[in-house]
Amino acid sequence: VFPSQDPLDRADFNAVEYINTLFPTEQSLANIDEVVNKIRLKIRRLDDNIRTVVRGQTNVGQDGRQALEEAQKAIQQLFGKIKDIKDKAEKSEQMVKEITQDIKQLDHAKRHLTTSITTLNHLHMLAGGVDSLEAMTRRRQYGEVANLLQGVMNVLEHFNKYMGIPQIRQLSERVKAAQNELGQQILADFEEAFPSQGTKRPGGPSNVLRDACLVANVLDPRIKQEIIKKFIKQHLSEYLVLFQENQDVAWLDKIDRRYAWIKRQLVDYEEKFGRMFPPEWCMAERISVEFCHVTRTELTKIMRTRAKEIEVKLLLFAIQRTTNFEGLLAKRFSGCTLGDGTAKKPEVPPPSTNPFLEDETGTETDEMVVEKSDTDRPKKPKVPDNPFHGIVSKCFEPHLYVYIESQDKNLGELIDRFVADFKAQGPPKPNVDEGGAVLPSCADLFVYYKKCMVQCSQLSTGEPMIALTTIFQKYLREYAWKILSGNLPKTTSSSGGLTITSLLKEKEGSEVAKFTFEELCLICSILSTAEYCLATTQQLEEKLKEKVDASLTERINLTGEMDTFSIVISNSIQLLVQDLDAACDPALTAMSKMQWQNVEHVGDQSPYVTSVILHIKQNVPIIRDNLASTRKYFTQFCIKFANSFIPKFINHLFKCKPISMVGAEQLLLDTHSLKMVLLDLPSIGSQVVRKAPASYTKIVVKGMTRAEMILKVVMAPHEPPVVFVDNYIKLLADCSSDTFQKILDMKGLKRSEQSSMLELFRQRLPAPPSGAENPSSLSLSAPTPEQESSRIRKLEKLIKKRL
Repeated sequence: VFPSQDPLDRADFNAVEYINTLFPTEQSLANIDEVVNKIRLKIRRLDDNIRTVVRGQTNVGQDGRQALEEAQKAIQQLFGKIKDIKDKAEKSEQMVKEITQDIKQLDHAKRHLTTSITTLNHLHMLAGGVDSLEAMTRRRQYGEVANLLQGVMNVLEHFNKYMGIPQIRQLSERVKAAQNELGQQILADFEEAFPSQGTKRPGGPSNVLRDACLVANVLDPRIKQEIIKKFIKQHLSEYLVLFQENQDVAWLDKIDRRYAWIKRQLVDYEEKFGRMFPPEWCMAERISVEFCHVTRTELTKIMRTRAKEIEVKLLLFAIQRTTNFEGLLAKRFSGCTLGDGTAKKPEVPPPSTNPFLEDETGTETDEMVVEKSDTDRPKKPKVPDNPFHGIVSKCFEPHLYVYIESQDKNLGELIDRFVADFKAQGPPKPNVDEGGAVLPSCADLFVYYKKCMVQCSQLSTGEPMIALTTIFQKYLREYAWKILSGNLPKTTSSSGGLTITSLLKEKEGSEVAKFTFEELCLICSILSTAEYCLATTQQLEEKLKEKVDASLTERINLTGEMDTFSIVISNSIQLLVQDLDAACDPALTAMSKMQWQNVEHVGDQSPYVTSVILHIKQNVPIIRDNLASTRKYFTQFCIKFANSFIPKFINHLFKCKPISMVGAEQLLLDTHSLKMVLLDLPSIGSQVVRKAPASYTKIVVKGMTRAEMILKVVMAPHEPPVVFVDNYIKLLADCSSDTFQKILDMKGLKRSEQSSMLELFRQRLPAPPSGAENPSSLSLSAPTPEQESSRIRKLEKLIKKRL
């Protein structure tokens, strides 16, 4: 139970170990008597302690019983005291109840008395108010009635729980009767003042009618609505007569007279009746709204009857006047009578350089420049809709097909004019200082698109917008093909293919037709224009989706048109690449025709390298300066040229056979020179040296390094053959037998040596991962002398390879 360091107290006590601890050696046995005496002394002490404890426990039971009895007595005493306290508390509570009983009765009596007095006061007020209300109603004292009626109605609410009392119910019925009488009397007064029949107004506005309107606010809302309805109907009766369907002023060409009439009527209303009706009735706005509904109905009927007479100019004139009128209504009224009674002020959008995000009510620019940073900017918040938008102009939507057909015709004429102007004026003048010229016709096209989109969105945001979008798509494609692709310069010879005539001639240093400076600038201009059209078409699509109804958003998709402009860009880049590539062909042909086995010493770069560098320095600066505004497409041009030129250069290297050691060294020097020029190609001839893009540098380094490795393999001795084959596999890592055959041809080895080399090459090849070597590469064996000597077969082989 208690912790102890004595070995005898341990649970795993071992007597043998304990004795060995006491007597570890034979010499320690000399003290055995002393140890035994100590143990005996310890035993006697333990016996004494045990004896004392046993004797001490003799009286424990008796002491425990005595303590328990004392505890029970103490509990009984405590219980008795608690009971006494409880009895005294009950007696105290009873005494308090007897004392406060009279006070509670007094409190209830006071509360009931207060309620009775209040109710009697309300009853007195109600009875007096009802009597006064009936008297004032007979005397048409509407000013006093308005305030009194509201008070009577408030007092009557306190008697809802007393309607079982006959007198209270009678008073309530008298109040309802007074309300009905007031309603009929006020309607009769307005009918007398503003008769529905006749043209004169004998009564006109008065203070009595003004007070009657205040009473109508308290009465049943139907009374107020009836007054408003009859007044507006009487106020617009003249309009229905003047602008009947058979009248000349009813047609669209005189639509502005309708709006001039209502403006005069509103001015007349403000002067004569502005103070008669309460401001919260918004009578002027209600008159305007009813006028708009009537006008829309009348215009719908007359346009349905005379649909064949509707022309585009007439339709646009009517729409413009109508939308202008709706805008004036929005500035004058809040539109609270149209919806939930809330009116929001239009938010002012932040300024933006994007033409398709400009405020539509502002002036339209002649040119629209789409900046690349526009895509990173947050979109402007959409201006809240005009609450009166379409309230009249909605009637023109069924006839918008006339407008759509007209825009189709106008856009067709616009494209034809662009084509004619391009033929008459020729390509735009090179504008290298500003990074190339964009065709002005593209800005004109998109400005016209914006104008059409704004007009159509003011008329309708439904199906007409979808129809207009379809027309936009049609003429975007026509512009891409007729103006852009149709004016790209045509190549006089196929630079991508190889004809039999060109193979047979193969004149060294023969010149290939190149694009002129103006043609290169034209291609760059068309490329820049296509890039502008691509970016602007994307903005046009986003703006159309904002204008159209949310349910029709998915039907607006200009992806196909953007792809068309992307094709134009790709074709333009390909033309530039083909032109520069074809200009380098004569130099590469001259390289393959040189007698490389007769080169005696290594000198400066060869003339063909100088010719290639000359063509690059002539073309690339022109292209770079004209594509300064579209840097990414200039990078694409560089990458595509490198992917085209480097494989062609390697193919011409294989044609250089046989090559001596000195000739291979000269070719290696030329290859390094071309590599340096190609690495510097993006900034060649520029005063500002920029680091070439990493993607372009990677292509050049990889391709030209392969050319250098080919020449290093050619320079390596072919004895012993095993070392030569291993060196080839290490440097080129090319498992194609065709490439190895070309290397052997470049070295000028005999057919017998080539056969043994090829056999050794196949043996030394690493095992392919698929388990079997490509049969096409193994089937290519070295040509026999008869095949090599046959010019016709060589020609057929080259033609098949090209095709």
